Amino acid sequence: MANQSRRQVRQSRALGIPLTPKAVKYFEKRPYGPGEHGRARRRSESDYAVRLKEKQRLRAQYGIREAQMRRAFEEATKGSGLTGENLVEILEMRLDAVVLRSGFARTMAQARQAVVHRHILVDGKLVDRPSFRVKPGQVIQVKPKSQVMVPFQVAAAGAHRDVLGELPPYLDVSLEKLRAELVRRPKRSEIPVICDEQLVVEHYSR
Repeated sequence: MANQSRRQVRQSRALGIPLTPKAVKYFEKRPYGPGEHGRARRRSESDYAVRLKEKQRLRAQYGIREAQMRRAFEEATKGSGLTGENLVEILEMRLDAVVLRSGFARTMAQARQAVVHRHILVDGKLVDRPSFRVKPGQVIQVKPKSQVMVPFQVAAAGAHRDVLGELPPYLDVSLEKLRAELVRRPKRSEIPVICDEQLVVEHYSR
């Protein structure tokens, strides 16, 4: 666990964004890249490097693999509207992302673990795939037997809102019941991820 935390802190500093609440503290103290040359003034990055880094930042915030990211991008290109906005909105409807935004977990990794360990119901049915796409109108809930577990009791008390910020308007959440509904498709302007999605589109369209 300690090694994982260190990796997340290093990744945060390399990408220029705090990826976890713990990384925020270290990122504020050392807001430059890791390694002995982290403080050094870097050469200007190529256009490719800038676009690649932006794609990596988006991937890291959702904790997904490259293959998953590419599939989401291909789907985004087929939708109406701006591809970049479609991409972020598609990623935001993943089950692990909805669990996190609802306040049932403190980090994306914790949200994914809750799903994989079979603690989450969607419309009353057990779903253990973090990539599951939640549709507007669907209700997610922590399984009744799991609600008595300490991590979910902590979540129900609202302990994660300090790091998650305000509840997004596309969710209707009853935190004490550990229940949430995706009331509509998220809009890019409402999604709390740091990303210039147009650079991600340019990266995949090269």
